[in-house]
Amino acid sequence: MKFGTPFTPSTVKLMLLGSGELGREVAIEAMRLGIEVIACDRYEHAPAMQIAHRNYVFPMREGAEIRKVVEKEKPDFIVPEIEAIATETLVELEKEGWRVIPTARAVRLTMDRQGIRQLAAETLKLPTSPYRFAGSLEELQAGAKAVGFPCFIKPTMSSSGHGQSVARKPQDLARSWKFAMEDARGKTNKVIVEGKINFDYEITLLTVRHAAGISFCSPVGHIQIDGDYRESWQPHPMSKTALKKAQAIAKKVVDNLCGKNGRGIFGVELFIKGDKVWFSELSPRPHDTGMVTMVSQTMSEMELHVRAILDLPIPEIPCRTGASVPILAEIKTDNPTYTGVEQALKEKGTWVRLFGKPSSPGHRRMGVALAIGKDVKDARKKAAAAAKKVRVVNS
Repeated sequence: MKFGTPFTPSTVKLMLLGSGELGREVAIEAMRLGIEVIACDRYEHAPAMQIAHRNYVFPMREGAEIRKVVEKEKPDFIVPEIEAIATETLVELEKEGWRVIPTARAVRLTMDRQGIRQLAAETLKLPTSPYRFAGSLEELQAGAKAVGFPCFIKPTMSSSGHGQSVARKPQDLARSWKFAMEDARGKTNKVIVEGKINFDYEITLLTVRHAAGISFCSPVGHIQIDGDYRESWQPHPMSKTALKKAQAIAKKVVDNLCGKNGRGIFGVELFIKGDKVWFSELSPRPHDTGMVTMVSQTMSEMELHVRAILDLPIPEIPCRTGASVPILAEIKTDNPTYTGVEQALKEKGTWVRLFGKPSSPGHRRMGVALAIGKDVKDARKKAAAAAKKVRVVNS
C-alpha cells in the first residue's frame, strides 16, 4: 500500500456513501493518513461533507447517480455508511473491479433484516430469537401468533429505531404495521416480527476483519429505547464462556460476509443470558453504540475501520472504562444552537462531540457526551450528566 497526497496523481481516494456523524469520524481518520475523501449524501452540509475534499448531493437509493459519481471520481475505496442504499449497483460495480467496503454482498445482505437474519439463522445455524417475516397485516397477525406476545415489529429496512414498535396483544398489530410502513427508511413493504428473549443484557461486539485476520474490541454494553441507542459503555462485564461464544458467533458471520478479501469493522449485536448467547443484528460499518470508543480505546472504531480498509496493522486494542450518551434535539429547527457545553466539560474526564447536523426534524441525535471513569457506573454517571447539560435550541 502506497500513500499519496490529495489533489496529486499519487492520491488515494475514499468515497463515503452516507456522510453522517460516523462517516465524519471515518473521514477524519482517513485524512490523517493523506487520503482524499469524497462525501456523498442525500442532503447538503451533512457532517462528513463539512470536512471532505469534495461532496455530492443525491439520493443514495439512486444507483445511476452512484455510478455517475464513481466513474467521475474513480475512488480506490467505496465505503457505504448507511443502510438505505442502491446495493444492486454496488454489486455491479464490485464485479467491474471497484472496491466496495467491506464487500458488496455484506452491504446487500445487511441492508435488509430478512437477508441477514436468514443468513445467520438458516444458513449458519446461529441461535436467534424466534421470528417470522410479513408482507401484510394478515401475515403479521399470523407471525405474531407463531412467535408469541409480546413481540417486536421492525421494518426489514430501517435504522435507529425508525418504524419499530412492541405489540403486547393482538389488538396492537394494526398500529404496529401502519407505523412500520410509514416510518421505515426503505420501502421493502415487509417487517420482521420477533419473539421476546428473556436476556440479561445486550452488547455490541465490534469485530474487525483486517489483513491479518479478525480482532475483537472489548464488549460494548448499551441501552436502546424503541430501537434507538441512548447510552453505551465499555467494557461490559461478562463471563469468559459467554464472551467466547459471542466471539465465535461474530467470527462465523463476519467470515461468511467477507469471504477472502472483505475488510472493515462490523457492529455485531448480541443478547446474553448467563452463558447463553443469541445473534440479533449486524452492521457492516462503525456502530452508533461504538462512539464510546472515541475515549475508551487507543484506536476508535473509526480508526480501526480505516486501518482495516487500508490493510494496515491492527495490534492489540487496549481499552479503558468509558461511556457515551447521545445529545438529542427534541425540537424542529433549521438553525440549531447549543448551550451548556462549558458546563458539560467542567467535570474531569468528559468530552462533547457536536456533529454539525444542519437541522432537526423534531427528534434527532445531534451530538454525544463521552466520559471515562474509575468504573462503568462512574463513567455512565458522568456521561449522562454531561449530556443533560447540553441543550439544543432554535436560534
